[in-house]
Amino acid sequence: MKNPLKGKLKKGEAVIGTFNMIGHSDVTEWLSRVGFDWLLLDTEHTTTGYETLQRMMQAMNGSDCVPIVRPQWNDQVVIKRVLDIGAYGVLIPWVNSKEEAEKAVSYCKYPPEGIRGWGPRRAGMFDPDYFKTANDELLITVQIETQEALDNLDEILSVPGIDACYIGPWDLSVSLGIGIPPDWDAPKYKAAFDKVLETAARHNKPAGMFCISDNIEWAVKKGFIYNTVDADDILLMRGAREAVAKARNAAKK
Repeated sequence: MKNPLKGKLKKGEAVIGTFNMIGHSDVTEWLSRVGFDWLLLDTEHTTTGYETLQRMMQAMNGSDCVPIVRPQWNDQVVIKRVLDIGAYGVLIPWVNSKEEAEKAVSYCKYPPEGIRGWGPRRAGMFDPDYFKTANDELLITVQIETQEALDNLDEILSVPGIDACYIGPWDLSVSLGIGIPPDWDAPKYKAAFDKVLETAARHNKPAGMFCISDNIEWAVKKGFIYNTVDADDILLMRGAREAVAKARNAAKK
C-alpha cells in the first residue's frame, strides 16, 4: 500500500479535498478526476452503507485522488469494515481525550501496534504487501470539535499513530457556546483555531478543517494545510442555481 495523500502531508504540502455526502459511485468517479487530492466519504451524517461505500471507492480507481472515510463513530468494528473495503485512512469524529485517540489508533493498526483483525477483503486483494505497509500508510485523523478536545489537545496529538487533526467548525462553535452559524470573528472562536494550529505544529502534525469557498483562502493563509472545501451537495446546488439564474436572465432579454 502506498498513500500519496499521507506522503504529501509528511512533506508539508497543502492538500485539498471535498466532502462526499451523496451516496453514489458516479459522484466519486466525477469528483476524483477534477483535481482534488482526496475525497472525504462521510458516513457519520449520511445514510451511506458499506456496499455503497465500497462501490464509491472502486469508482475512484485510476485517479490520483485518495478516499478517506469518516466513520459513524470511533468504533472498532465500524473502522475495521471501512478499512477492509479499501479506505486509505479515516477521519474519526468526536475524539475528546488521549484514551479515545489511543483506541482509534489501535482499531486502525494490525498487531503488535493495534488490535485490527486480519481480513482486508478488497483492500488486500490485489496488494500482497498490504499487511506489511498498512500500519505505516493508513492516515489516521482525529476530528476536533468540542471544548473537551481543545482542553486535551496536547495529550491527543501526543499519541503515536495519530497523523493529523481536523476541525469540525460547526460542532466546535456549538460546543463553545457560539452557536450556528459560527461567528468567525468571536475572540473565543479565533483562539480555538490558533490553539489547534499551535499545538499541531508543536507535535509536527498537519491540521485541517472544513471550509466553504468563502474562507478556504483564510484557512490556508493561517496555516491549515489539510482541508476540505464545500461538499458535493453544496457544489451541485451552487452550480444549479448559477445555471438557473443565467437562464432566467437570458429569458428576460
